[in-house]
Amino acid sequence: MQIAPFQIDIPDAQIDALSVRLRDTRWPDQYDSMPWAIGTDRAYLQALVQHWASVYDWRAAQRTLNVQPQFTATVGGLRIHFLHRRGVVPKHGPKPYPLVITHGWPGSFIEFLALLPHLCDPASVGADPADAFDVVVPSMPGFGFSQRPAAPGTSVFAIADLWAELMSGLGYERFGAQGGDLGAAVSIALASRHAARVDGIHLNYLPSSYAPPQTPDDAPFTQAEREFVAAKVAWADSEGAYAHQHSTKPQTLAYALNDSPAGLAAWIVEKFRAWSDCGGNLESVLTWDDLLTNLSLYWHTQTIGSSMRLYWETRLRPLRFAPGERVRPPVAFARFPKEISQPPRSWVERAFSVLQWTDMPRGGHFAAMEQPALLAEDIRRFFRPLRRS
Repeated sequence: MQIAPFQIDIPDAQIDALSVRLRDTRWPDQYDSMPWAIGTDRAYLQALVQHWASVYDWRAAQRTLNVQPQFTATVGGLRIHFLHRRGVVPKHGPKPYPLVITHGWPGSFIEFLALLPHLCDPASVGADPADAFDVVVPSMPGFGFSQRPAAPGTSVFAIADLWAELMSGLGYERFGAQGGDLGAAVSIALASRHAARVDGIHLNYLPSSYAPPQTPDDAPFTQAEREFVAAKVAWADSEGAYAHQHSTKPQTLAYALNDSPAGLAAWIVEKFRAWSDCGGNLESVLTWDDLLTNLSLYWHTQTIGSSMRLYWETRLRPLRFAPGERVRPPVAFARFPKEISQPPRSWVERAFSVLQWTDMPRGGHFAAMEQPALLAEDIRRFFRPLRRS
């Protein structure tokens, strides 16, 4: 595998063109008495767009991102961008343990920048230096600086195979995996398809496409499980239009979002506000510059369309298990209180061997950005016995 160092370098003309588009936004009307009730609030978005056009400094963000050790490699015929941050080796103790972390939508590798010091250099945050990890954070195909697939077939299962190949190319024959959102689906697929190499997986989200096998021999659903399934249906009815669009006609939506940065911001920022543990005040957990760096990544790489297509791929190949099929590697589940899905433990245990279950005190869908210390501690605790077994 040919691995090459990578540095982000967006041309000045592209940055200037973005500012022009932002300033020329045509704003729709809205019911002013209903901010956020039927979609992104216009006044909030106008202020954010003005900040993006006139205050936000992509060059400063780019310099910060380029401090991270970034690389590209051709894996399975696709150019994959990834961070590979090696752990600090303690004077006495085991060498850092390899961990591949996968982002979801509408996130990116940027989600994990605050998490990395907690995992790669635990002594710097007052944790045990023996818990250090070598962390690999790939950008999924069609996201950010990874190549956009030119044909159908790049499902979460195919991505899991790419990650197994990438980890081999980096010299890691055994490793752990972590993920939320679509990254949780990739991590589950890794454990399912490469069980001999994956020691365990840590999840902070249960993918909506997951359904446990149900045969006459299986125990009937509990009251908690029935309530969870009903809650999923209700949430999909009131909040899931975006996912239905992504999974059925993503190309139609891509024309609008790839052409309008204000539209792109409206589509993504609404999700950050609704899914994070912010009580309606998004800036209480994330800064505008954090949001705009993630938005700028989607904009400058023109990957909003290709990223949404992964939902379409997942609809064609959902996480389903045959009767009697189970994921063999052990699982940890960190259930954050404001996550959009709150499965009961028994629902997960129908297909997984749950070794660790944690009800977190705070945090939402973007756990690595919102609560990096809490998430890191849970990850360290889960892998501590596995790395030494």
